[in-house]
Amino acid sequence: MSVPTLDARTFAQEIAEHLSRTPRQLPSKYFYDALGSALFDAICELPWYGVTRAESALLARHAAAIVAPFGSPLSIAELGCGNGVKLEIVLQAGGEAVRRLHLVDISGAALEAAATRVGGYAPDGLTVWEGTYESGLDQLATERAPGHRVLCLFLGSNIGNFDPPAAQALLTTIRASLRPGDGLLLGSDLVKPERELLLAYDDPLGVTAAFNRNLLRRINDELGGTFDLDAFAHRAVWNGPMQRVEMHLVSRRRQTVRIDAAGVDVPFQADEPIWTESSYKYEPEAVIANGLAAGFRESRQWIDPRARFALTCFSV
Repeated sequence: MSVPTLDARTFAQEIAEHLSRTPRQLPSKYFYDALGSALFDAICELPWYGVTRAESALLARHAAAIVAPFGSPLSIAELGCGNGVKLEIVLQAGGEAVRRLHLVDISGAALEAAATRVGGYAPDGLTVWEGTYESGLDQLATERAPGHRVLCLFLGSNIGNFDPPAAQALLTTIRASLRPGDGLLLGSDLVKPERELLLAYDDPLGVTAAFNRNLLRRINDELGGTFDLDAFAHRAVWNGPMQRVEMHLVSRRRQTVRIDAAGVDVPFQADEPIWTESSYKYEPEAVIANGLAAGFRESRQWIDPRARFALTCFSV
């Protein structure tokens, strides 16, 4: 089942509202159209972006131990499944215990790739949900198979794209959607040296810059925007006190951009930024504390000390 929940009207309204903020912003969830998803897959292959490699290596080593306590039959749900590569590692470890899959992503292209990759691992059914995490969790509750435990995956440090209150609210929502015996596997990027972080979000090949500017291209194509992509520079900064990397698009000159579908004209001063994404980094003990505060009752944690990445499995 695939139910798009984000139509053009909502897209236009949210773009207009975010651009009216001070500082101007764009919602990062709209990065992931077909081209944006492809660019993100390319970012994951870059030598300077270690999140995917570190997480995949941890999964390859520990997935069997992660899945085993949940027994059989098991349903696995992944929020932000992407292309399904990491999910497949978990499914191979789970073997015949895994009976159903529930995939949630805002990108239809990513869902199609994931469903093609992992559909054969779901003998009792595959649900594909194109939309927000919250709507996907609602659908999971509706379609939950009787007698199944559920292991919810939230990988890729996607939790880091939410500010602390929103991240805590999302963890609480996930907890509320699960039942005793279920679990959450959370991937979290950890604090590391500033130089490493900036290379990860401002790579020498310019792939991350293209990913960032692609959002402007999408607004032009889908909402009748007049963004000149060459007139906005990609900028990544490390905000140490807030423990987050911030991505911005910075106006190279004074200009006004029209967005027809939103009915707005947006003036920019030279060097004025648009804040497009935050990526919060964590300490291992903070990840555990956040899960417990959301209502989970215990945890197991695996850390790659070199890449500074953590997998944490919470129980309900």
